[in-house]
Amino acid sequence: MAFQQIADNLWIHDGETVRFLGLPYSTRMTVVKLDQQRLWIHSPIGLTPVLQEEIDSIGKVRYLVAPNKLHHLFLSSWQAAYPEAECYAAPGLMAKRPDLAFAKELNASAEAVWKGEIAQTLFSGSPWMQEVVFFHIDSKTLILADLIENFEPSVFNRWQRFVAGLTGIVAPNGKTPVDWRMSFLFGKKQARAALATMLEWQPDNIVIAHGECVFGHGTDFLRRSFSWLE
Repeated sequence: MAFQQIADNLWIHDGETVRFLGLPYSTRMTVVKLDQQRLWIHSPIGLTPVLQEEIDSIGKVRYLVAPNKLHHLFLSSWQAAYPEAECYAAPGLMAKRPDLAFAKELNASAEAVWKGEIAQTLFSGSPWMQEVVFFHIDSKTLILADLIENFEPSVFNRWQRFVAGLTGIVAPNGKTPVDWRMSFLFGKKQARAALATMLEWQPDNIVIAHGECVFGHGTDFLRRSFSWLE
């Protein structure tokens, strides 16, 4: 799939499907063009010559972002292709991938190099699931990795649909998978604080790495998807 532009200076690109816990997981990266033609790449997918040509046609890759400890599979090829790009790690990823060169570990505050164009917060409260969440200010687009999964039922076979339904990741009512929801049992206060920030942004759109994105009613969808925190 070629780039899909979903707003001014904002693109998504779908990558290959990977297997995770027995289910086929689609992959998706988000590209934001900042001022001075700088490109910010969220959750890079597998890099191909065609994809690299498309990327180079819209700007210069400056920032590679791994939003949680699971979204790092393709970083090494991007670092090799763009050695001048700075790579930013979710909390805990630097220890998990010491083979990669990271510029900094992300936190709840937007980095100075993209502050004013992209806001961020840290969704925490679980010993296993922690994700840095981003918001493209101009387009009012929330950018997520695994906090919401929203798969069309047709991507699964019969038994996979049954499992996906139990875990709560089937569109149009996708949410955080049930096992990760349970891991927030003793950390809901921190999670609610991050959700409050996300709701304050009032996103119109939500880019979801795994499944169907949401356009035009992002805030309502976000509130429904995180009703488990109430």
